[in-house]
Amino acid sequence: MKIIITFALLAIIVALALAGRALLKDGRDGAPKSNRMLHALALRVALSVGLFVFILISYKMGWIQPTGIPL
Repeated sequence: MKIIITFALLAIIVALALAGRALLKDGRDGAPKSNRMLHALALRVALSVGLFVFILISYKMGWIQPTGIPL
């Protein structure tokens, strides 16, 4: 379970890095702007929502348990 969540978080960070790279590269030297940043940010949002839904389903199915904060 931890591996899946870690992989999803890394994918979200990679998508954010791709959006940043597209932001810095697009439109330079007279080149037309592309939709790469839009697609990378849309991918990041989709991955974030998917991870959130996965965690909710995992909790409902009993695959993960809350540990709570010790008092």
